[in-house]
Amino acid sequence: MRRPLNRRWLFVLTTFVCCAQLAPYSRSIAQDLSVSEHLSPTDWPWWRGPTRDGHANSGALPTSFAGGEKELWRTPVPGRGHGSPIIVGQRVFLSTADEKNQVQSVMAYDLQTGQPLWRQDVNRGKLAKNNHPKNTEASPTLASDGQRLFATFFNHQQIELTVLDLEGATQWKKVTGAFNPTMFEYGYAPSPVLYGNSVIVSAEHDGKSYIAAFNRQTGDELWRTPRLASISFSSPVVAHVSGRDQLLISGQGKVCSYDPSNGKSLWEVEGTTMATCGTMIWNQDMVFASGGYPKAETIAIRGDGSQVVWKNNQKCYEQSMILVDGFIYALTDKGILYCWQASDGAEMWSKRLEGPVSASPVIAGGHIYWANEAGSVYVFKPNSKAMELVSEDRVGTEAFASPAVSGSRIILRIAQGTDAARQEFLICFGT
Repeated sequence: MRRPLNRRWLFVLTTFVCCAQLAPYSRSIAQDLSVSEHLSPTDWPWWRGPTRDGHANSGALPTSFAGGEKELWRTPVPGRGHGSPIIVGQRVFLSTADEKNQVQSVMAYDLQTGQPLWRQDVNRGKLAKNNHPKNTEASPTLASDGQRLFATFFNHQQIELTVLDLEGATQWKKVTGAFNPTMFEYGYAPSPVLYGNSVIVSAEHDGKSYIAAFNRQTGDELWRTPRLASISFSSPVVAHVSGRDQLLISGQGKVCSYDPSNGKSLWEVEGTTMATCGTMIWNQDMVFASGGYPKAETIAIRGDGSQVVWKNNQKCYEQSMILVDGFIYALTDKGILYCWQASDGAEMWSKRLEGPVSASPVIAGGHIYWANEAGSVYVFKPNSKAMELVSEDRVGTEAFASPAVSGSRIILRIAQGTDAARQEFLICFGT
């Protein structure tokens, strides 16, 4: 009699099959999901998905949202936030903030129905007095190792890391450091990063800035690396490039690489601008960054920091770029979509769409999905020969968060209405 596979072996087999279907990214998926055996290839467990670069391991998704025929469910979200949804198992998790009542919360929803499951208020009071009008008090995206949720919030002039289980119970809390921007009171944005047994938090302002790592189970500090006293907003990212794991971050006038296991500097190169918001992308031997303020620059650097390969004067300030089959797709602040050859920066084509843009793209089922701030979602095929637009649909009056993908479902956080009539929603589209 054949014995059934236990859950662990079923996870291993599923991972193997799904990663084989996504051959160019299989190493990245295996590496990143090895954070925990409790994650599966169909989860979207942190900022920019399982490969940390916007690539989804998915089946076919809807390529048009017109008429609502592909809308599976829609549920209201209390408060306001730009943190993107994450998906673990059959649940969707999200951060949000009630700015009027000074409450920051984590929410859980059922993936199949959109029904709210629980809400955990993790902080009350002492939110920032001032913030950039485009930022919120819940802009970082959550991260999960399949057992815990990691949330970073700015309150009480500090960054607080809160860890919950998947039922919303608090496991531990940690003040990672003081945070009190005074020159540019534009709030906080970086999302936490999971690596090995650690959770990595970045905080950069006109004060004591740092990147620091903490033990995921206990909250004990593992390492801390100083950053310049200069405000920037980019989320760091762990990438396997030039033969090793690197913690990459742009901003403060440099592109920097650190060893994610101990925080020691590997290399740094002058480039981009004082402030950036987007997360870096990479291939096997090059890294790419774009920003920002006060000037505009996109830059490509050898993965060992030895050479600036190319750069131009275009910028993706708040949004990240995406790299597909050797070509970079960049929807700039002015609403112009560029296709550049990653190897040398050659412009293949450009197409004017509509800006401004804050959300980052995902690629799923052979299509790139990208929303602008006005709530329009562009769906196009990656094609280095010409822009191949499939659809352009208005899903709301605002879209700042980036999509999350699981299987044949894509979830968007949007808003409808303005001022007192403004209401956020999670919308799930599927085939």
